Amino acid sequence: MPGIGPSLARDLRDLGVRRVGDMAGKSPEELYQRLCRMRKRLQDPCLLYAFRCAKYYALRKSHDSKLLLWWNWKGRPSP
Repeated sequence: MPGIGPSLARDLRDLGVRRVGDMAGKSPEELYQRLCRMRKRLQDPCLLYAFRCAKYYALRKSHDSKLLLWWNWKGRPSP
């Protein structure tokens, strides 16, 4: 998935996301809140934007290249 490096991939695995298709049925906001609880501290909001980007990627076969950049999900609703 675009924008998902090793650290974020580890976070997603810890949240039970193993494949791209797993993101389609997930709420980025709920994943972010769960991760904050798991890590016992508030996580950088950039993670929420990356989760939104990952869900967008998982839901579509063709993509707007601008929406494959996690920072473009700041202030946007989840797909």
